[in-house]
Formats: sequence, structure tokens, C-alpha cells
Amino acid sequence: MKPALVLLHGMLNHPGVWQGVRCALHSEASVHVPRLTEQTSITQMAADAWQALARLPHGTPVVLAGHSMGGYVAIEMLAQARRPVAALALVSTNTAPEPAENRAARERLMAALEQHFQLTLDNFIALNLCPHSAGNTAITQAMRKMMTEVGAQTAVRQIRALMARGDHRSLLAGLKVPTLVACGRQDQVLPLALSQVSATLIAGAELAVHEDSGHMLPLERPRELAAQLQQLVQRLT
Repeated sequence: MKPALVLLHGMLNHPGVWQGVRCALHSEASVHVPRLTEQTSITQMAADAWQALARLPHGTPVVLAGHSMGGYVAIEMLAQARRPVAALALVSTNTAPEPAENRAARERLMAALEQHFQLTLDNFIALNLCPHSAGNTAITQAMRKMMTEVGAQTAVRQIRALMARGDHRSLLAGLKVPTLVACGRQDQVLPLALSQVSATLIAGAELAVHEDSGHMLPLERPRELAAQLQQLVQRLT
């Protein structure tokens, strides 16, 4: 039975962020990309993502791949356990709960998004990309278009949701499914050290470091990420 690959997008993103990855994937899996822009909590995002899979035939292997905020959603989906998960990919994300010391910076970011949205996007795009990608007009324009479509109010709602995410590290420590932890070496949003911790936490996890990439692996390195996801799916067949 063909596995279902669920691609979960990050904050200030929408399903279109995965387009390059989808185009580079082959046919070993059916691909599902839930929209995570309307919910008010990570718990609700996970519940809605599970609901989007409700019509999958019984016994279909489910592979979760979450980028950034989508990684938190993938972890919450594991905690909700509506179906067994056959494999997991955590892309440019973090397995720890929100540190209390991050709150002030989050509040400043939300205020900036509400008051100076386009200017804040300039800074946000630069922070999310490595220097090489930041010089790629196609990538920067795609990011700006996508983030403008998502808008400030949705971004603020997503930030509040991720600030309140749960702590599921004990669940992850006992996880026994094929797991990929992928990140960019030049990620300034969630640095490489966090992915290293995640790969250590999950027994047998593979750590894949993309040398010339920042935080936006689905846009910066779509073909390479697609190949790694394809290999993860192939481990189930």
C-alpha cells in the first residue's frame, strides 16, 4: 500500500512552500499538505491535519514531515495518535518547548508584524535565508509573496500558538520509527545545535545537514530535501 506523506508548513508560510519539494518527489507516496493558517493552537492544527487524513484506507502508512512550526504540529500529531505513524521527518525545527526567555522577543515580533508588516518581512526574509539564497531573487520574491498572502494577523496567531506548544520530549525519546532530522548549517532561526539535540533525543534518527542553506530548506534546497524524504518513504516499502 502506498504511504501517505504529510507535509506540514511553517509559520508565515502556506502549503505553497512545499511546491518545489512536491515537484521533485516521485510516486512512491501520496502527498497531503494541510493548511495551518486558520487555527489558534498547535493542538488544533494537529487535529485538523489528522482530520484531513480521515478518508485514508485503514492500514495506510503515514509519514509526517514538518518544517519549522510544522515540526511542532508533527510532534503534536504523534501525541494525539489518531493513527500509527510509520516515519517522521523534522525539518529546521525544535523538539523542546518554548523557552520562557523567548517571550519578550516574540512579543516584539508580533508588534512589529502588526505595525510595520512589509518592513518586518524584509528583516524576516533576510533572517530565514543563508546569504547565497538571500541573493536569489526567485526565492526572496516567492517568500515575500507567500508571507504577504498569509498576512500579519495569521502570523501573530501562529506565533501565539507555537509559544504555547506542549513538551513531548518523553514521547520522542521512546519513538521507534525511521526518523530524519534535516537542517541548514546556516540556520539563524533554529540553529544546527537544536537539530543535533533532536537527533540525539530520538533513537536511530538520521541527521542531515545542508551546508549551503538557512532556515527555509523547502525553498532553498527542495530537490535535496525531496530526495531525503523519498529515501525515508522507501524504507517502508
